[in-house]
Amino acid sequence: MTIRDTLHVAMRSIAANKMRSFLTMLGIIIGVASVIGLSALGEATTLSITQEVESLGTNLLTIDSGSASVGGIGFGPGSQPTLTYSDAQAIQADDPDLSGVSPMVQSNGQIAYGPNNDSVTIQATSADYASMKDLTLSEGAFFTQEEVTQGANVAVLGSDIAQILFAGQTVNPIGATVDIRGLPFTVVGVLTAQNTTGFQNPNDYVNIPVTTAMNEMTGSNYVSSIIVSAQTPAVMNQAEQEITSTLRFTHHLTGTEASDFQIFNQATTLSTLSSSTQTLTDMLSGVAAISLLVGGIGIMNIMLVSVTERTREIGIRKAVGAKKSTVLLQFLIESVALSVTGALIGLILGGGGSEVAGAITHSGNLVTAGPVLLSIGFALLVGIVFGVYPARKAANLNTIEALRYE
Repeated sequence: MTIRDTLHVAMRSIAANKMRSFLTMLGIIIGVASVIGLSALGEATTLSITQEVESLGTNLLTIDSGSASVGGIGFGPGSQPTLTYSDAQAIQADDPDLSGVSPMVQSNGQIAYGPNNDSVTIQATSADYASMKDLTLSEGAFFTQEEVTQGANVAVLGSDIAQILFAGQTVNPIGATVDIRGLPFTVVGVLTAQNTTGFQNPNDYVNIPVTTAMNEMTGSNYVSSIIVSAQTPAVMNQAEQEITSTLRFTHHLTGTEASDFQIFNQATTLSTLSSSTQTLTDMLSGVAAISLLVGGIGIMNIMLVSVTERTREIGIRKAVGAKKSTVLLQFLIESVALSVTGALIGLILGGGGSEVAGAITHSGNLVTAGPVLLSIGFALLVGIVFGVYPARKAANLNTIEALRYE
C-alpha cells in the first residue's frame, strides 16, 4: 500500500465518525484559538502602552523634587519641594545635549468669562513646552519666551475649556480677557484637541507662563517638576548624567550625599513597560498552550478506542499482507490529521476573533507569524507524540488474535 493509499484510508476513517472526530479536535481548536487570541491581545496592549508613552515624547526626561519622610514613612517623589526656577535655568545653560527645558507648576482654580465658568487645572510652564510635547493650536499661538521672562498674564486654553467658556458667545477667544483665580489673563491661543491620558484630560488645562504663576499665585520660587528634552534619543543617558551633575552642584550636594531629586527616563520607562507586557503575553500564551496538551491526551484516548474498535479490520489488513509499518503509519496519519485540522480551525477562529476585536478597538489585527507557526508546529508535535502509542499498539496486534476479535 502506498503512502497515498494509506492517507486515503486514514482520512476516510476520520470522515466516517465526523462528530467524534470534531470532539476529538475540540481541545486543539480551543488551544490554538486561545494562543492566537491572547498573543494578539498582548501585542495590542504593548502597542497601546507604547503609543501612550511615545505620545508624551520619546526623548523626554522628567525631574521630580525629593521625597518627604515623616516618622520613617516616605511620601514619594515631589512631596518635598527642592527644585527651583533657577535650577531649570542652570540646566538650560550648562547642558549641551538638551533641546528644551520646561519648569512646571500645577495648581487648580476657577476660570471664568462672562457668565461661563469652570474648575480647571492650571499648568504653568515655559515657551519650550509646546514644541517638547508636539502641541498644535487651532487658533492663535503659544506664549513666547519673552512673555515668560516678563511674567505676562497670558493664557493658552485647552480645547474643551475654550468651548465651555465661550459657549453662546460670538466673540473670538483670541484676545479675550478671562479671569483665572481672580486675575485677568489675555487668551493668546487655543490648543487642538489632544488624546486623554488615564484620568487626566489635557483639554481641560489652562497653560500660563511659569513665572506668572510663581509671582502672582504661589509666591514661591519652587517648581513642581522640570521636563527636559534631549537633542536625540541616543543622548538620553548622557543628558541624564549632565542634569544630575548640574543639580547636585546647584543643590550643594557632595560626596555620597543622596540626591534630593529624581530623574525619570521616558525611554527606560517604555522599555520596562514593553518587557512587562511581553512577559504577561508569554505567560498567558503558555497557559493557553496547556489546552493543546489536553487536546493531545484526548486524541490519544480516541485513537486507543479506535484501535480497539477496528481490531478485526487491522487483523484482516495484516492477514492480506499489510506490514506493521503500514498499519503504524495509517494510525499515526489519523492522529496528525486530527491535530493539524484542529489547529487550522483554531487558527481561523483565533485570527477571526482578533480581526473583530481589532476593528472594535481600532488597533488592527495584530496576529503575528510567530504564534501562528508555533501553534501549528506544536499541534503537529502533539499529533505525533500522542499518536505514536496507539499506532504502535495497532501495529503490534497479533494477526490471529485480531481476526478472532469480536
